[in-house]
Amino acid sequence: MKAIVLAAALAALLGIGLLRPPPGSGPDDAAAPVADAAAQRRHGAYLARAGNCMGCHTAHGGEPYAGGHVLETSIGTFITPNITPDPDTGIGEWSAEDFWQALHHGQGRDGRPLYPAFPYPDYTRVTRPDADALFAYLQSLAPVAQRNPPGRIRFPFNFRPLLHVWRALYFEPGTYVPDASRDEEWNRGAYLVQGLGHCNACHTTRNPLGISQGDVLGGGRLMESNWYAPSLTSLQEGGMSDWAIEDIARLLTTGMAPRAAATGPMAAVVSQSLQHLRPEDARAMAVYLRSLPETAPYSRGPAPGLTGDVDRLLRQGEDIYEAHCRECHGAAGQGMLNAYPALAGNRGVTLASPTNAIRSVLFGGYGPVTERQPRPYGMPPFAQHLRDEEIARVLSYIRNAWGNRGSLVTAAQVDRSRKGIH
Repeated sequence: MKAIVLAAALAALLGIGLLRPPPGSGPDDAAAPVADAAAQRRHGAYLARAGNCMGCHTAHGGEPYAGGHVLETSIGTFITPNITPDPDTGIGEWSAEDFWQALHHGQGRDGRPLYPAFPYPDYTRVTRPDADALFAYLQSLAPVAQRNPPGRIRFPFNFRPLLHVWRALYFEPGTYVPDASRDEEWNRGAYLVQGLGHCNACHTTRNPLGISQGDVLGGGRLMESNWYAPSLTSLQEGGMSDWAIEDIARLLTTGMAPRAAATGPMAAVVSQSLQHLRPEDARAMAVYLRSLPETAPYSRGPAPGLTGDVDRLLRQGEDIYEAHCRECHGAAGQGMLNAYPALAGNRGVTLASPTNAIRSVLFGGYGPVTERQPRPYGMPPFAQHLRDEEIARVLSYIRNAWGNRGSLVTAAQVDRSRKGIH
């Protein structure tokens, strides 16, 4: 019933003309002549890696850029399209203008509005020369004939005209405008983070309509993987305003730094994309990220009072830690740089939601595979070795040992993660 009411309300908005006129020609839309096509393609190849285009447009074990990746969202399941230059199943018949309309205006080649699962609200900041270079590179790839199935979008969101309402209310196309009060390096970092890097697509809480419900880069849950992307504006989560620029750049390109380690989906982003950044671009992003103001409210949740029952539970967790975790993470949770992350003082351990820590213990994982570290150390999965109650106890201990303070983890929370329940 709520969905029907929503559909009726949005349809009424359509009826009263809450629509933006179709995109026209403006100063941002004009294509520039290209003197060196080979150099343009090389630049496009770099941009494709920096934006991690292959990460979304490649199915597990599939041909690069041929699409087929399954993307779960709050409104349904999307299957990413083939963006190789195959004329029948890819973008071989597209023009640079068609590609620009998709990237900048969020419109398909047929003029229909695209769903923002394709992060054009971020990509709209990309300049026309960069968009043309990216398109030139994609057109130089070997065509792959792969027709991907359509997505499965739930009612009423499968009524595509409603996208016009969403766009009129929440989408404003426009390339990145440099901040005159900042230097060139800061603006380069802001351009990469806000645009091609589309960091906000993950690091912001959104409602079922895909509308941001918090501060920009203020943290959000990833429905596709059930991980939490921490706030980049809170020192209690992933904020870096008190970090050295070199350590931020190191984390971006290697996934390891003295105070943090990339895991889960972020480890994949480092492997597939960020490790290939030019040093000056990694530093520019670091400069921008360190400058972000601390605006996101944060709470670790209620830390437990040290009652007798709590003390017994934490001692049980300590025994489990000694048996399964100490060898790698150390007696004092100090870890080993470039191998095993420290748990003492680790903000990822004490997040208000223990989801990331639970998933790491349940399913294990590896750090990013990079040129510097082609065989990273890994975390073994304990889903088959420890019961939900044991995982809850050891994590409760870790969240309250060596100066850490966080809420207790429950067996019910572990059970939900084990079953993939959001």
